[in-house]
Amino acid sequence: MPRKLAAGNWKMNGLRANLAELETLEARHGDAGVDILICPPATLISACEDTPFDIGGQDCHVSESGAHTGDISAEMLADAGASYVLTGHSERRADHGETDAMVATKTQAAYDAGLIAVICIGETLAEREGGTTLTVIDTQLNGSIPEAANAENTVIAYEPVWAIGTGKVPTLEQIGEVHAHIRDRLTNRFSDGSEMRILYGGSVKGSNAAEIFSVAHVDGALVGGASLKADDFSPIITALENS
Repeated sequence: MPRKLAAGNWKMNGLRANLAELETLEARHGDAGVDILICPPATLISACEDTPFDIGGQDCHVSESGAHTGDISAEMLADAGASYVLTGHSERRADHGETDAMVATKTQAAYDAGLIAVICIGETLAEREGGTTLTVIDTQLNGSIPEAANAENTVIAYEPVWAIGTGKVPTLEQIGEVHAHIRDRLTNRFSDGSEMRILYGGSVKGSNAAEIFSVAHVDGALVGGASLKADDFSPIITALENS
């Protein structure tokens, strides 16, 4: 079975003072039986080099370098100490107009830099209510994952857009349906698709994590706000260890 992964996306939050949370997390989970990934803002990546956790970027440019003011390349993330990078997060897709093709190109840039890509997919509330969730998932999987993907360089994160930061969580049946669908598509397309990790994200917290992790094909979580505080993220990690 794929090794489980608890990933925390700090988004545009965090100063050096907040790194104390990682020290607390290390004291509790320094020898965790699962992989732990922290994706802080790029300004803190180098400062995280002494933690026992994997560190990731939240986005990368498609190019290695160039006249792209304000952007950061996958190669730069790796040089700063990152081993992962998020691509295709719904906030990037919505706020910056990123298409599936762009996500695939960024993901390939991550591979080229030796990074593991966490490719984010998920439907909006309108798509869920319109009954097109699985069609949307298929489109995003087909368009966002490069042919070079494998279980070593790729993680898929299913995050229903309507559940991110809203407190709304799909039913276990809904999560199970989508994760099983993703697994089927990965297995059909890639020789090691059965080993690719599939994370769930969207209002995961300590009180619901155990239930979510009991669902088949849920190999961990991509956590937003609850990853900013050790007291909030720790119960999620513990639930994953016990799943």
